Amino acid sequence: MRRRAWYLFGALLLAGFAGFSFASFRSNLTPYVSYAEAQRAERTVQVAGALEPGSAAYDSVGTALLFTLRDPESSATLRVRYQGLKPANFEEAISIVAIGRYDAASAQFEAGKLLVKCPSKYQGSEVKEYGS
Repeated sequence: MRRRAWYLFGALLLAGFAGFSFASFRSNLTPYVSYAEAQRAERTVQVAGALEPGSAAYDSVGTALLFTLRDPESSATLRVRYQGLKPANFEEAISIVAIGRYDAASAQFEAGKLLVKCPSKYQGSEVKEYGS
């Protein structure tokens, strides 16, 4: 009987650990959403788009970067504020992913992280074969 109780205790402990792990994993996911969904979201999300030409302004004193993202599919725009250092080659970016939350009071997306995808410096170059 004692052995059965230990097995039951172990199974309950494993089930509790699995439930906690799943809940923690689910709460830390940051899904990609549309601009409209980002404005309604209550949690941290990711939005992606192209930099609107001429929309970037960087405040080096307050280290704040303000810019507008344009959705290439729907041509919707979203104003983004990023608190931090301006990424290198920001103006040459072909795609930008902003991770954060929408602030309705300021009517802009407050990004905590930026992922800037720049064109490859090797794009379009031909690779010569060895010995030719």
